[in-house]
Amino acid sequence: MHYLSQDLFFPEVSLTHSSGIIALGGDLSPQRLVLAYKSGIFPWFEDGEPITWWSPDPRMVLFLDELVVTKSMRNVLNRDTFTVTFNQNFREVISNCQQIKRDGQNGTWITNDMIEAYCNLHELGIAKSVEVWQDGQIVGGLYGIDLGHIFCGESMFSKVSNASKIAFISLVRYLQKENYKLLDCQVYNEHLESLGCREIARKDFISILKNNN
Repeated sequence: MHYLSQDLFFPEVSLTHSSGIIALGGDLSPQRLVLAYKSGIFPWFEDGEPITWWSPDPRMVLFLDELVVTKSMRNVLNRDTFTVTFNQNFREVISNCQQIKRDGQNGTWITNDMIEAYCNLHELGIAKSVEVWQDGQIVGGLYGIDLGHIFCGESMFSKVSNASKIAFISLVRYLQKENYKLLDCQVYNEHLESLGCREIARKDFISILKNNN
């Protein structure tokens, strides 16, 4: 296990522990966070724990042309019940992701320090959000890191049925239009799988990440 100093450095992902943890410590500065994502690494920890950096193998991703939109979701989209915006209220989106109750989880990994760090990245145009509105209120959304050819999804939330799916589908359609290569979803869960995401080997993910052509 590598312990980070104040030097701006991460070890090669091939040195990652079998748990998926590659390093501990360091900070959440914009420079370190950008280096992490460009290296296929992301922070994931809880309050009271050291900053923990991950590079799991396999990696959960969405190849954009594999997005699954069910008939029922197409009907929801066609009803225009929701309005979707991009980057209109990043702080509210990440704060809702922190506060939303999730099945099987006692707390959240989005600490207050994480919120401030990602809001700083948003101010720099690197962290971005999707907001889903209904009756003038944000009822769903997601946020992540935009690397220009890959979007690294971090978290999403929903206060009403289907709102997070609307955010996800809207993001993917935007990424398709802008010729992005991939949506990084980090680790497996059934909800992501139902939307078309699948696991690939970390080395394949890193290859796509490094090939910014």
